[in-house]
Amino acid sequence: MAEWFAMGGHGFYIWGSFGVAALFMIAEAVLVVGRRRTLVRRLGRMIRMNSEVE
Repeated sequence: MAEWFAMGGHGFYIWGSFGVAALFMIAEAVLVVGRRRTLVRRLGRMIRMNSEVE
């Protein structure tokens, strides 16, 4: 099992690359959720402002 994780001496590079990729994928998902929330709030405000004016 330890040999499999070591991957012929390249384990640190390989697992580090997987870790960085996973970190970026998680960060992207979190950022997308935040941007969606912000957009929904802005659109709600715009709709309320337009309905008050009319």
